[in-house]
Amino acid sequence: MKKSLTLTDILVTIVIAFIFSVIYKLWGPLYSLIGVFGLHLDQLIYGMWFMAATVAFLIIRKPGVALLAELAAAQGEFLFGGQWGISLLLYGLVQGLGCELIFAMYRYKSYRLYVTCLAAVGATIGSLILDVFYGYIDSLAVWNLTLLIVARLIGSILITGVFAYYLVEALDKTGVTKAIRPISKDDYKKLDDEMG
Repeated sequence: MKKSLTLTDILVTIVIAFIFSVIYKLWGPLYSLIGVFGLHLDQLIYGMWFMAATVAFLIIRKPGVALLAELAAAQGEFLFGGQWGISLLLYGLVQGLGCELIFAMYRYKSYRLYVTCLAAVGATIGSLILDVFYGYIDSLAVWNLTLLIVARLIGSILITGVFAYYLVEALDKTGVTKAIRPISKDDYKKLDDEMG
């Protein structure tokens, strides 16, 4: 399997990112609505904004895909009039890098659930660092900050990790991803066994 991105890989990643940019744009008002209830309940759904990276990587399985997908999705959300403006691009970059670093730690060869969940944690850490930089969470009381961090971690693991993993697994079962993902040596061996 070639590790460099092909034009098809890039185009598929952009299509995935476009779909997620629409979802991200629609997710913003829901996030704001849930925030009204307090206790950082909105953080439980924050992980949706990292999902383009994990879904794209699990489908294409190549270096750079998670970063590209998250950046493109953030740019799409910005172009659709996302409520957080230009900062979306910086968040997309940092969150995509958080996922990309985890996939790189496993040499882009592990597509297991726990790796996807760790990528969600990587994106969460990136988003929290930017939140401190923008001065929006560093003034919280310790208990309040802890609640925010724990809620965001739980939400991102469930949405960006578990949900993304099972979504792509469901797509795999339909055969949709076979058209995108390169054929492996195992596929050729199975074909030879069936023919011979």
